[in-house]
Amino acid sequence: MAPPSIDYAISSLFCAEDNESIFDEVENNYGDDFEICNNLTQNNLQIINKDLSFSGFSRVLQSDEYLSSIYIKEKHHFCGFDYLKRLKNGDLDLVARNLAVDWIEKVKSHYNFGPLCFYLSVNYLDRFLSTYELPKGKAWMMQLLAVACVSIAAKIDETDVPFSIDLQVCESKFIFEAKTIQRMELLVMSTLNWRLQSVTPFSFIDHFLYKLSGDQMPPTNSISQAIQLISCTIKGIELLEFKPSEIAAAVAICVIEEETQTLQLSNNAFPSFLTNHLEKERVMKCIEMMNGMRVNNKSNEAISGLATTFVPQSPNGVLNASCLSYKSDETSSLSCSNSTHNSPVPSPKRRKLDHSSFRFEL
Repeated sequence: MAPPSIDYAISSLFCAEDNESIFDEVENNYGDDFEICNNLTQNNLQIINKDLSFSGFSRVLQSDEYLSSIYIKEKHHFCGFDYLKRLKNGDLDLVARNLAVDWIEKVKSHYNFGPLCFYLSVNYLDRFLSTYELPKGKAWMMQLLAVACVSIAAKIDETDVPFSIDLQVCESKFIFEAKTIQRMELLVMSTLNWRLQSVTPFSFIDHFLYKLSGDQMPPTNSISQAIQLISCTIKGIELLEFKPSEIAAAVAICVIEEETQTLQLSNNAFPSFLTNHLEKERVMKCIEMMNGMRVNNKSNEAISGLATTFVPQSPNGVLNASCLSYKSDETSSLSCSNSTHNSPVPSPKRRKLDHSSFRFEL
């Protein structure tokens, strides 16, 4: 059960500022807003999110009461089918979204952020895009959104948090001043109704793996596979229609089934501990979609050709191949990932956007 201090920590972060007045004019006094953003330090936010921190497998399993509570909360932390539909039919810019996710992953690799930080960053971005329409014709807005999402997620999950301005690495086309990023952070947090304690598949995966392993600690390889697969699922849009618990259940079943070769669901068998909160049909559909995911990377013909001629049969293999293909365009930025974490020298080819250019109609 979540500790009593969580409610207090969350309430201390609330801001009375109305969404629609955040960016009206740069002449307005934003002192109070900036103070709130500055107060989003790792100490405050790690109190909020400490039950969801996932740097490894927890040896203390969640109580049934806690699990029941996050089953209820998770509906607020995923985008649902409508967002997926809008991405597919062109109402939302899928290419821009994917480029933002790609950049977020590069920043994650550059600073060696954990898998939960990466997942939270993309989760914030998708949830924001599902409810807030960015101004059209302003490509820099998507990049600013990505920077803000990474900054918030890092403050929640990481112990060593770079300055927000230092997050703008790995071929950023635009650079933004710290105050501009803070404004975007505030807009993101208020748009998400301050629900930063995102329920993710990591919230369930340790419990599911433990139960599927016969109430025993699962093998280390299973844990690593599960973390990798969950990280893969957030990159694309194929699984956006599923709740975090459904994705976690599908990943756990795939991992344990491959590891032990004993968990077979083809004969209408379904783990009984999942039936109280999850629908078998939904979990099975998620597993089928994992099986159906194929490498689709047009920017690297060599890897795409290899994936076409040798498509792994297991969900783990398929998703791992997809991750390999997805990361292929990082080759050109390898030096960025291996560079120091000092503030980068802005490229003369990149546009610098300060707070005076951050005006748009809400």
